[in-house]
Amino acid sequence: MQNMDVPQGGQTVALIKDGDMSTFMADVIEKSAATPVLVSFYSSWSENCKKLTPIVEKIVQQAGGAVQMVRIDFEKNQQLAAQMKIQSVPTVVVFVDQRPVDAFAGVKSEAEVKEFIARFAPEMQPSPTEQIIEQAVILFNGGDFQNAAELYSQILQMETENVPALAGLAQSLIRLNDLENARTVLDGTPKQHENDPAITAARAALDMAEQLADLGDAAALEQAIKEDADNHQARFDLALILWASGDQDAAADHLLTIISRDRGWNEDGARKQLVKFFEIAGPMDPFTVKIRKKLSSILFA
Repeated sequence: MQNMDVPQGGQTVALIKDGDMSTFMADVIEKSAATPVLVSFYSSWSENCKKLTPIVEKIVQQAGGAVQMVRIDFEKNQQLAAQMKIQSVPTVVVFVDQRPVDAFAGVKSEAEVKEFIARFAPEMQPSPTEQIIEQAVILFNGGDFQNAAELYSQILQMETENVPALAGLAQSLIRLNDLENARTVLDGTPKQHENDPAITAARAALDMAEQLADLGDAAALEQAIKEDADNHQARFDLALILWASGDQDAAADHLLTIISRDRGWNEDGARKQLVKFFEIAGPMDPFTVKIRKKLSSILFA
């Protein structure tokens, strides 16, 4: 492992370095009086360490000096590990004001590690990539899907496996009705990211967009339902149109009506479509939480 240096205040500061018992006082205790220091206990044989360490190092480098990191080989520093009550690797301990203030063990996602570090280094600035993603999100939410797509594409030229950019580009292409290219983007998702919530949401949005292409007129569907309340296909199609227009609650209500009237209709199609809505909205979105409760009350009544 190599130490990572950055210029800071006219001097070169090592953001990431290897340490042991002999350097612990200077590199961790004394240094943490001015800057939060992450102490990362690792072992060369640990697969979890191999997963976590690059994530932590990436975030420390992106922080540009807001936090520093000292790597400690667990096997070679048993006495230090025992003093700090480290029982497993990987374990990351953060020192602030010359004392340990928090820690975590095991593998964490990049977002989780960043959230953990940011609690102790609030001056951390978003990376250039994150800044571009923030701009793209603003454009997307403002309806400028073309320019949002261009920014997401720009990110992917730099980081081909950037999940937020992959999902964002796909969602932008869907809104631009370029479903073929959206499918191509999602099909190119690296296998290890296929179940990421953002990718799952984009796939669900694409599936629904493809469904919408074959739907009829909303007014005609509403009339068909007035004439026959058990016209579940018309009610199902109308739910998709309402969802696409932004009326999430009305769309869900129509699907819930189908489920309450005929649970097995179209091989449980209404419930499956609701699940797609949940995937698009996100598991903790207020819509998902609310409608899941309504669905449970019907299913388990």
